[in-house]
Amino acid sequence: MVPCFYASLLQLWTVLASATAANAQQPLHAVKPFRVDLSARVPHMYDLLRRSHLPAKEEYPGVGSTAGIDLGVLKSLKKEWLEDFDWQHEEKELNRFHHFTTSIENITLHFIHERSADPHAIPILLNHGWPGSFTEFIPVINELTQVSKTANDRPISFHVVVPSLPGFTFSSPPPANWTLEDTARIQHTLMTKILGYETFATHGTDYGSGPSYTLYRNYSDTVRAAHFSFVPFLPYLPEQLAAANITLNTTLEKDEQANALVWRTTGNAYFSVQATKPNTIGLALHDNPLGQLAWMGEKFISWSDPRQGTPPSVLTHIDILRSVSLFYLTKSFVSSVYTYYQNPTTFSPTYPEPGTLPKNLGPMLFSAFKYNVGYWPPQLLEKIGNLVYYKNHDFGGHFAGVDNPPALIEDLREIGTYWNDTAL
Repeated sequence: MVPCFYASLLQLWTVLASATAANAQQPLHAVKPFRVDLSARVPHMYDLLRRSHLPAKEEYPGVGSTAGIDLGVLKSLKKEWLEDFDWQHEEKELNRFHHFTTSIENITLHFIHERSADPHAIPILLNHGWPGSFTEFIPVINELTQVSKTANDRPISFHVVVPSLPGFTFSSPPPANWTLEDTARIQHTLMTKILGYETFATHGTDYGSGPSYTLYRNYSDTVRAAHFSFVPFLPYLPEQLAAANITLNTTLEKDEQANALVWRTTGNAYFSVQATKPNTIGLALHDNPLGQLAWMGEKFISWSDPRQGTPPSVLTHIDILRSVSLFYLTKSFVSSVYTYYQNPTTFSPTYPEPGTLPKNLGPMLFSAFKYNVGYWPPQLLEKIGNLVYYKNHDFGGHFAGVDNPPALIEDLREIGTYWNDTAL
């Protein structure tokens, strides 16, 4: 019996040693190539769309978009979805980019990684928000990898990384207590420990400005520049601007603030719902593609330039349908709206006190678009970072990557004017 016991013990030790050796040979964070392949769920999506019915006429004629998405617009979008939208084509276009997944802290993180041919390119991480996704940067990715010039004639190009926020599309849902600070931490791991970039820049918009600002503020040794079109601080109301002796001097500045105030007064009901009762809206629309189209499509339309779809905007109904299709087909609508519930105070009313920011903050750049849903004059942004560049744009809205891609590209390239990749 004793020899048998020792023989069994030796066999067990051999198995465990082999398993340990095999695991040791695996990289800590394996990066796997990824392809978008959601075709199996498309027939079900279309079946639900065909069997869904909208009212024949407006219940309250004349209200239009002031009460939410217009019935005529929703009918038109549904018709386009069924008759003109080609998911196979959209999937093929998405797969023109290099997609990957990796696992960090038990989160499956999806990202696009497009490297420039320029060995001096600056690594940059682009963070989307809601109801956006990685697709809102599709029009700018390839252009950013190309060598160009800054305003002061310095060469500039980027290695572009576009992650999907946890819980969005192909990134797995995070734990219940997950914050945008946690997202920043795993994104820092992605850029430095997995992709091997010693320093990098970041851009953030909407909820993506939360992790991007955290990267900028908390990881300033490696995050050497940041660009924003939205920041995680509440804009000042007119009376707050007056109390702070901040004056808006141009018509464009006043228009930007006026458009932002419309959202503040009549456009943020979704925020309250998603920040307090995400299950209610999430479960109601989980298997309801037309409902998701109404809920998210209204934001794409109302938060964008009214001239959307005309140059320089490339935001069309097809882009909206592609975005909604991605959320539906990846079953990520519920987890995406939970971001608000997990981070209800991301947009802080309190700005940093003077002297509380890190001394070695890199340059911060900002692009203000006329039809965005938030407006921050430069005097406010100077409170949160080392503001070196600020530009107003008469064209564009909340989704700058599709609503005015040339302007976003031009402003991102100005990072090269101020770039210093050594620790300060």
